[in-house]
Amino acid sequence: MRIRIAGVLGAAALLCAALLGTGAAQADSGQIEAGYQNPVTALPPVSHPDTHHCTVTAMQYDFGNTISSPAWNGTVTPPADCPGPWSKVVLNWSGSVQGRQYDRLAGVWIGGAEVLRTSTPEPTQEGISWSLEKDVSEFIPLLRQTQPIAVSLGNVVNSTYTGVYHMKLTLTYYQADHRHPAAHTADQVVPLSASTTDTGWTNLDPGQSSSKTVTLPRNLTHVRMELYARGGGCDEQWFTAVPDDLANTHPDYLCGGGPYREVQVSVDGRPAGLAQPYPVVYSGGIVPTLWRPIPAVDQFVTQAYDLDLTPFAGLLVDGKPHTFTITPYGAADGWTVDSTLFLDTDHHATRTSGALTDDTLSLSPSVATTETPGAGHLVNVRVSAQRDWATSGYLDTSAGRIRTTVTQHTSYLNTDAVSDGGQKQVVAQDEHGTTVVTTTPEHGHPTAAKHTWDYPITVDSDVPLLTDGNNYSLSATVHQGRILDDSVSQGNHWRTVATTRDIVDATGVLARTNGVVTAADGSDSEHWTGTTDTGACYDHLIRAAHGYVTQDHVSGCD
Repeated sequence: MRIRIAGVLGAAALLCAALLGTGAAQADSGQIEAGYQNPVTALPPVSHPDTHHCTVTAMQYDFGNTISSPAWNGTVTPPADCPGPWSKVVLNWSGSVQGRQYDRLAGVWIGGAEVLRTSTPEPTQEGISWSLEKDVSEFIPLLRQTQPIAVSLGNVVNSTYTGVYHMKLTLTYYQADHRHPAAHTADQVVPLSASTTDTGWTNLDPGQSSSKTVTLPRNLTHVRMELYARGGGCDEQWFTAVPDDLANTHPDYLCGGGPYREVQVSVDGRPAGLAQPYPVVYSGGIVPTLWRPIPAVDQFVTQAYDLDLTPFAGLLVDGKPHTFTITPYGAADGWTVDSTLFLDTDHHATRTSGALTDDTLSLSPSVATTETPGAGHLVNVRVSAQRDWATSGYLDTSAGRIRTTVTQHTSYLNTDAVSDGGQKQVVAQDEHGTTVVTTTPEHGHPTAAKHTWDYPITVDSDVPLLTDGNNYSLSATVHQGRILDDSVSQGNHWRTVATTRDIVDATGVLARTNGVVTAADGSDSEHWTGTTDTGACYDHLIRAAHGYVTQDHVSGCD
């Protein structure tokens, strides 16, 4: 019988996507965790300007059995005591839950724009609480007026899954002053979401796309898209999927479709950009004890992907409707996608004009897959891909002709050793790439910005027993990272302006016999190094064992 992990451990993925590996976990299989402390993370805190500020409670709500209900909705209004301009606006998302519950995907929309995507921790019987902050200053063009707000957190409450998520959402507005100038933002924010008063993301089945048609200002100078995309079901952990022929031989443990995914964006049917998705793991993913109390990378504060679409701006200023399309390429199960446009306009002209002059991006990547039999019943799978493309266009503005060129190189490699009828896998994946945006004005020198990323993950786990939701044994070791670098051209070299190196290592075991927990233990660590939102250097190391922090050290760095 095929068993969904949601019925066993409370993640959204199928078992085939979530329970795999060689069982190299170092946690004590005889230890039974009695509980775990509130979640902690090594991410640097959001800075708070030392200015007059006002906090508005935008939502306080208990998400019980909400899985089939519309999103919570209301309105949010700028506080009269802090009318702006603002140097920063900070969102705080906090909650508590106790009992037994799944992990849940959640999102917040203001004025139809997705300002936060997150997921929840799995609770203990005694209960846990957590909170996170996010700088949402880029949405100030929307926040200046009263806006509808929607919050989605689909939850199930019944006789088995008893946890109710008690959630609170606040916005704090920091007034600008001479030491803290008004935040620099785009001129306009245009949501491409499905709704302004309900859940704004679009749920896509394999082969489907999400499209939104809008009419944009006729004096554009810059167009940026912020994109969210997460897989669900067998694609919740798409990086562990195997080719269909192999999955069909062990359908109780393996998901098909192969592990390569990319998120493609088109403008009026023309290929315009793409993002390599981050290998997200939810708090119930693989083995839940891996993530207690330190969550996986991207688990609580999901980072959106930025795509510069300025080369297409010359096509978008004709006053006609234009269609933006998002497609999760290679999807073998459902994906949840959403996006927002950030637009700059010419402050000295009511019209700009231009053209797209180059577009070498194909929507059909070349993916190489090999399967090599090994000793016994071992099968080694290797999947690789590489992308090199460019888009270029120009705009005639009040400052003269400005040309924008976007180039991107991406590289992908996934190796997977599958054995014991799919019960064991050793997955190692690395996806990395570089995007360079070059701006060449008619008058002055060209400028360029470079963004590089590296998303390594290894999953080494074992499912020696899986009878049903009350009888199973799981173990895993996971190494996961997100390494980012942003730099700008300076003469003949690049100057780094921001870095992130976020590394999580975790081991865990979990077993039940006739519904009774017989093993539950884990240890994890997170080491975050890089630059904060003020440009300062930050180094934070947290180690935990048996559900509790054993080391927590913050320092500056060189």
